[in-house]
Amino acid sequence: MATLAMPQEQQRGDDRFFLTMAFVMAGLLIAGFGLTLAVGRSTFNRPPIVHAHAIVFMGWMVIYVLQNWFATKGPIALHRRLGWLAMGWLALMVYLGTAVTVMNVRDGTVPFVFQPLHFLVFDPMSLIGCIALIGAGVSLRAHTGWHRRLNYCGMALLVVPGVGRLLPMPLLIPNAYQTAFAVILALPVIGMIADWRRDGRIHPAWFWGFAVMVATEVVTEVIAFGPVGLTLYQAVTAGSPGAAIAPLAFPPSPLG
Repeated sequence: MATLAMPQEQQRGDDRFFLTMAFVMAGLLIAGFGLTLAVGRSTFNRPPIVHAHAIVFMGWMVIYVLQNWFATKGPIALHRRLGWLAMGWLALMVYLGTAVTVMNVRDGTVPFVFQPLHFLVFDPMSLIGCIALIGAGVSLRAHTGWHRRLNYCGMALLVVPGVGRLLPMPLLIPNAYQTAFAVILALPVIGMIADWRRDGRIHPAWFWGFAVMVATEVVTEVIAFGPVGLTLYQAVTAGSPGAAIAPLAFPPSPLG
């Protein structure tokens, strides 16, 4: 994608940081989901849509790493082409992410560390926040500093599931999700620190990205714990086993 020129040393510093952090975020996701499989908390015996969801979301992780690789190492033309594919990929993620969330809520199979209604809201809201940030980043693709940082913050929102699987979530009830979300806010803070150490200033994109991330969580809480959330839950679970489950009660723990 076209970029406005920046000092060569700053460009090299940005290249190193964003490529490194792309691998860090991918590593968090791989470690989180890998741990879940390794300890038997997850199984491949799931409906096809769950497998499609996993493939598409892990595919996004690969796309994000490749985008940072191509932007840093080249060829830049491939970075541009893959960028447009990425926008369509995000739309597929919204569909599959929402479909799997609704399926779990309707079937009454929400993980016991989450309240069903909260789960119903925070998964789609994370995707909406991600798309808002990445969409803004794409619209500002001529401004490399903004483009990279907004995309990074959007990707950070998708790291919550991986981080959550690395945390002792049962011990964090009733604030397990909020804790995992707070942890991923460290990712843009790391970016701010990197800017300050390298350039002596913090790029304003970090503040906008951080604010959108926090706003995503605030909107999630307002919806989930307000009348709109209850109405949404009743509409989604109507005629399903989930309708008999208290929307804001934590499911029984399988740990006893």
